Amino acid sequence: MKIVKLLFILILFASCSSKENHPYTFYYWKTHLKLDQEEKKVLDQASVPYLYTRFFDIDKTGGKFLPVGTITKDNSFKTDKQIVPTVFITNQSMFCISAEEIRFLAKSIHELVQKKAKEYHLKINNEIQIDCDWTAGTRDDYFKFLKELKKISGKEITCTLRLHQVKDKNQTGIPPVEKVYLMCYSTSSPLENSNKNSILDVTTLKSYLSKLEDYPIKKIEVALPIYSWGIVTNHLEKHKLINALSKKDLENSGFKKISDHEVEIIKDGFYFGSFLSKGFRIKVEEISNEQLKDVIHFLEKKIPHFNIIYYQLDSKFVSNRNF
Repeated sequence: MKIVKLLFILILFASCSSKENHPYTFYYWKTHLKLDQEEKKVLDQASVPYLYTRFFDIDKTGGKFLPVGTITKDNSFKTDKQIVPTVFITNQSMFCISAEEIRFLAKSIHELVQKKAKEYHLKINNEIQIDCDWTAGTRDDYFKFLKELKKISGKEITCTLRLHQVKDKNQTGIPPVEKVYLMCYSTSSPLENSNKNSILDVTTLKSYLSKLEDYPIKKIEVALPIYSWGIVTNHLEKHKLINALSKKDLENSGFKKISDHEVEIIKDGFYFGSFLSKGFRIKVEEISNEQLKDVIHFLEKKIPHFNIIYYQLDSKFVSNRNF
C-alpha cells in the first residue's frame, strides 16, 4: 500500500512539474540580410528549421502598389534554416481594391518573392506569410487576396493575427488560411502617454485573448517579443522612438534617473544618434524572461501545442536570453 501511495505521489509530482517544450525560431526583419557570429550561433541552436524573413513591404501610393524596403543580402547571411518569405502589407492598400487589382497584387508579390529568392540563392520553403493589420472595413478584400495568392503561387499561405482580431473576430472575420501566427506584442501605442509597457502589457494581452480557445483556426503559432526601444518625450510631450535601447544605455552622466526605466536629460548633446535637449525624458521599454514565461503559461491553457517565433533575431536582443 505504501509503495502504491509513493508511486502516486511521484506521478503527481512529475505531472505538476513537467514543462512543455515549445520549439522555437525567429523573425528576421532587417532590409539588409546579414548575420553576425552571435546571431548565427543563436539561430543554429533554434529547434524549428525555419527563419521567418521579411522580403519587402507593400504600400499603395497614388493609386499604385509599390514594394518598399526590398531586401538586399550580405555574404555573411548563411544558414541551414529554410527561409519563410514574409511580406508586410499596409491596411490602406486593401481599401477600395478591385478584383483586377487583387489579381495584380497577388501575382506581383509571388513574382517578387521568387525573384529575390533566386537572386540571393535563398532556400525557401512552401509557405508565404502575409502580415497585415486588416480591419472590419478591409477584411473581405484582404481575404480574397489571400485566396488569390494561394491560387497563383501554389504555396501554403499563412497570415499574422493581432490581438484585436481575436477579440473582435465577429467584426474582423476569420482569414481563409489553415495556420495563423498570433502576435503577442504591440498591446498599445508607444506614442501615447501611458504607464503601461506598450510592447507587452501582460494584463492587456490576457484580456484580449480571454476567449482564444474559441478561435475557429486551431493551428496557431505564437510570436513573442524580445525587442526593446526608448521613448523620447520632449517639452511639448511629443514622442519619438529610438530602437534597441536598454536599461544599460541609461547609465550616462548626462542623464538623471527618474525611475528604474526612465531618465531626464540634464545636458544637451547627441545621444543614440539624435540631438536631445536638456529636460527631455527617455523611457526604456523591454521585455523580461518572466513576462514571456507568464504569457507562455497563459497560452498553454488556451491552445494546444504551439511553436514560438521570437521577434526579432538581432544580437542586441538575443543576448542574455534563455530560449
